[in-house]
Formats: sequence, structure tokens, C-alpha cells
Amino acid sequence: MNASNHKRFGLAVAQMGPVQLAEDRATVVRRLLEMMREAASRGAKMVVFPELALTTFFPRYWMEDQAEVDARFFESEMPGPQTRPLFELAAQLGIGFYLGYAELTAEGRHYNTAILVDDKAQIVARYRKIHLPGHSDHKPEAPFQHLEKKYFEVGNDGFGVTDMLGTRIGQCLCNDRRWPETYRVMSLQSARIVALGYNTPSWNIHWNEPPHLRMFHHLLSLQANAYQNGLWVAAAAKCGFEDGFHMIGGSAIVAPSGEIVAQAQGEEDEVIFANCDLGLGETFLQHVFNFAKHRRPEHYRLIVERTGAGEPLAPSELST
Repeated sequence: MNASNHKRFGLAVAQMGPVQLAEDRATVVRRLLEMMREAASRGAKMVVFPELALTTFFPRYWMEDQAEVDARFFESEMPGPQTRPLFELAAQLGIGFYLGYAELTAEGRHYNTAILVDDKAQIVARYRKIHLPGHSDHKPEAPFQHLEKKYFEVGNDGFGVTDMLGTRIGQCLCNDRRWPETYRVMSLQSARIVALGYNTPSWNIHWNEPPHLRMFHHLLSLQANAYQNGLWVAAAAKCGFEDGFHMIGGSAIVAPSGEIVAQAQGEEDEVIFANCDLGLGETFLQHVFNFAKHRRPEHYRLIVERTGAGEPLAPSELST
């Protein structure tokens, strides 16, 4: 590969420590501003903030007054009065960012949303979470709730890729990172970077899962999909104890080789950085995962035809 294609991209991930239920937006935004300044000082062209970065992870609570939930946890405009300082500082510093938040649309729809904002503080792309985990019914016997299916609708934007800051960037949120289709759809659109934020509880309310597997599976998902799709993956956690409920950290930047090149050390606000070689992904996509040469979509149709597992098919039924 020609060395001239090895273009560098300063990429930062801003991990957040806990946001307590009682904290207000202004306090949270000040933390984000401080990390944005640090990211810019380290040469970042873009900084990735977590999922639901502006509030506590409120889907852990069963709440019945939707109007109160909307007023307290959702953003009806972006930027709004409390988030505008993020956009103003981004324009001043000339840095782009990814931000996750709870979106309330003008039509009254609710989404778990992320946006990409360029170095001129313009929103250039929006993503609404597709793989919503958890449940919608009240489970009073559980240690906490995981009610994303109650508070959010399934996203309707698809897994888009945007030309931004001289490269192509895709975005997803939290549970999306565990599904291989997420990354493959973006890689087929020539993404070079995937930005994602997450809030991942350390305890699984559905079965007694060993806690160490939460971190193992998180990193496994990032590393395998980065490698198999020739992508840089930038994953930002909100983590630590929020009102007694613990979430994993493990914010990381993963190279197309599958290697972790930067990882957060603790569970507080922390900026990590990598000067990413964007040509590395192209190398893997030429010599290992050359889609145009080696993919055989005619043999993959079950992936889109079936949602759940079914009966085995005869060989004659497996290909188009």
C-alpha cells in the first residue's frame, strides 16, 4: 500500500465517571467541557462522549409519570440552552464530537440518540439506537430495572456513515456493539472510524453472570469487529457507582488490527487518545477482508430473512 494513504487522525475518548440522579445538566456539561479542552490540547480532531452523557442512566428506574420523565431526562432540542456551551467551545477549539443523549422529538417520539458534530459545531449526522436491550415491563423482584424498551423506540435512521473531518465516521450505541451486523453495514459504506458510547451495568439482572465476563465481552466485541471490518473503534463509557448502581468502565480505542491502543485506567472522568493511522484499516481490507473479492452475499440470506433461529434448511434452499 502507498505510504501516502497512511493518514493520521487524532482521536480522543472521554470517559465519564458516574452522573448521580440529583446532578443537573449544567454540572454535567462543565465536566464535558473540561474533557473537550483536554482532548483538543492533545491534538484530537474529534472526541467521543458516552451514551446518555447528560444524565444518570435513568432506564434503571421504573417511573410512571411520562411528562416528568420527559422534562427531567430528555432533550427536546439540540443544542438547547444547557448544551449550547459544548457547541460553542467545539467551534472555538476547532474540534468535532460525538454525544449520546435522550431525544424527545417535536412529534413526541423518544429515542436513545447520538449525534456527530463537526469542527464548526454543525450537527452533521444523527443516530438512533436500534438494538434496545432490557424489558418494558416492571420487574420488582430485580435489583434494578433495565427499561430501555419502555422509555425508547427502536431507531429509524439505520447505521449511517458520514464524511466528516477528512474521513468517514459511523456511529452506534451500547448494545449495538455486540451485534456484528452493526459494524459490517458501516464497513460496507467505507467507514474508517466507528464512534460509540455505552452505559453497561456490572450486574446482569437476568441471570447470575460472573462480573468479569461483562468487561471481557465488551472488549471482545470491540476487538473482533474492529478487526473483521477494518475499523478504528472508539468506545466511551459512563461508569462507576450511580446512586449505588455500578457500571463498567473499559473505555477504549481499538485499531483495525484488533489491538487496544488506548484504554481508560479507572472509573472517573478520563480522556484517552490515539493518533490513528487510517491507512491501517485499508491495509486489512485489501489483504485480509477484501469484501469485493471474497464476500458471498448469496449464501448469507438467512441473516436478513430470519430474526430468530429456525429449522435447518436443505442445501438447495441456502443460496439464492
